[in-house]
Amino acid sequence: MTDEYYMKQALAEAQKAYDSGEVPIGSIVVWNGKIIARGFNQTELLRDCTAHAEMIALTAAFQQTGSKYLPDATLYVTIEPCLMCSGALFWSKIGRVVFGAKDEKSGYGKYFPGELHQNPFHPKTTLTYGVMADECLSLLKRFFRERRG
Repeated sequence: MTDEYYMKQALAEAQKAYDSGEVPIGSIVVWNGKIIARGFNQTELLRDCTAHAEMIALTAAFQQTGSKYLPDATLYVTIEPCLMCSGALFWSKIGRVVFGAKDEKSGYGKYFPGELHQNPFHPKTTLTYGVMADECLSLLKRFFRERRG
């Protein structure tokens, strides 16, 4: 499977968030070519500012694997992780992070300006970004355009 295939799965999760009135960000965790966890933003539903797509997917992946570390897994997320999610990804020792679009306002890159390759993840974590960025950003922009009128 390709990064695009998996990002489409993360976009399907983002669509669930959109349909629920949540900021449309979706995430999946892949291990050995299999999707083992899914998540989408649920901050409004759960009244929890930490209920980001990545956090939900990570928690599900930990439960699925029975481990607090995911060095052989890849997390796909539609938008650049925030600093909180980046910290959780650091501690998970996840093997790879793939994200779609940059998040100028809330992404970790805001704290590492111009240096996306100098990421806040574990030193062994590899990073790929820009996968289906236009599609990921389009859903987010549509959400806010509809909310703001």
